[in-house]
Amino acid sequence: MTITVIGWDGSELPDKAANRLRAATLVVGPDAVLGELTLSAPTALPEALPDVLDDHLEHGDGPAVVLAEGDPGLFGPVGALRAHGLKPEVLPAVPLVSRAFAGAGLHWEDALVLAPAGGYQLSRVANACRAHPKVAVVCTPGIGPAELARELAPTTPRSLIVCEDLHGPDPRITHSRMGEATTRPWKDPDVVLVLDPLHRPAERGWVAGAQPGPREWALPFGTGIAPEVRAFILAKLGPRLGDLIWDVGAGAGEIAVECARLGAAVVAVERDEAACARLRANVLEHGVKVALTRGQAPPALEPLPAPDAVFVGGGGPDVIGACAARGPRTLVCALKTVERLPAVLDLLREHGYRAEGSQIQASRLTVQADGSHGLHAVDPVFVVHANAL
Repeated sequence: MTITVIGWDGSELPDKAANRLRAATLVVGPDAVLGELTLSAPTALPEALPDVLDDHLEHGDGPAVVLAEGDPGLFGPVGALRAHGLKPEVLPAVPLVSRAFAGAGLHWEDALVLAPAGGYQLSRVANACRAHPKVAVVCTPGIGPAELARELAPTTPRSLIVCEDLHGPDPRITHSRMGEATTRPWKDPDVVLVLDPLHRPAERGWVAGAQPGPREWALPFGTGIAPEVRAFILAKLGPRLGDLIWDVGAGAGEIAVECARLGAAVVAVERDEAACARLRANVLEHGVKVALTRGQAPPALEPLPAPDAVFVGGGGPDVIGACAARGPRTLVCALKTVERLPAVLDLLREHGYRAEGSQIQASRLTVQADGSHGLHAVDPVFVVHANAL
């Protein structure tokens, strides 16, 4: 028995796809697609996949068709069928995301495409929109233009292009401000394009979507924490796409910039104006996005969205406690003296973290006046890293 997966984009089906539908003894697809086609075979909703196909195969009831919007190989049913051991014939149509960018008159090889199905967290989708200048979000219940605008505001100004009824005869492409998006009644939006209005695209690359990671990290900034120590801190923070990282007591922003280069959304908190100026310069030099909050922690932390990981480079027990109270998966602190370690470890354990401390000291190779080599020891740093239990 054959299984054919057919993509539908609102246009007339090609002959091959139409012939497969006519021959089908079972058609599986969403109501929005089933209702637009004239079908004689019994139908089922896609929530029944792949069990309904197993039952159909067991009874040998003839060919089956699975319908999907756009290209069924892009966040569609093809992956689920292949994972179930089925090898369908696939007849694609134009994907929703392609139609969205075409309707907006934009190229999209540099866009990040998110399809947050299955209860995926709105916060992680918003964090990807914070970190990437061009994102297409395929709408699902609970993640649409209003929810995205509320989650991103006010720390991340973005332009929204809302695409509705892309499979219908009269698709609607609406350019919306974030405030408008939260109050306007939307009618079943398909895709939201989330764009950074200040972004200036670089040279066209060779890979679609998220760009390759940096060639180097633990950069030699020449200020702040030594690169050797920063490498350890970054390894413990684990910044990645979809994460929000706080850099508290950010100084010149070395940790913030590195986390942004590795794909995370970043908020840097710093009270000193001179340090903020250096941080802005580092952000511009490395071409990354870092949201800067100038203020004194802990009060400056209160309005910020909840973090996935936190680095505390400056601040006392009140700052560390305030960060731990927001429940990040990981919290890393850099301390100058070993005497502070016991109190910090106890504080983190009280907040439900498994905490450990390490002393990190690097010795760098130097060249003496006579041409011989020696080692120059860098001042040690005590690093506490804690993971939520």
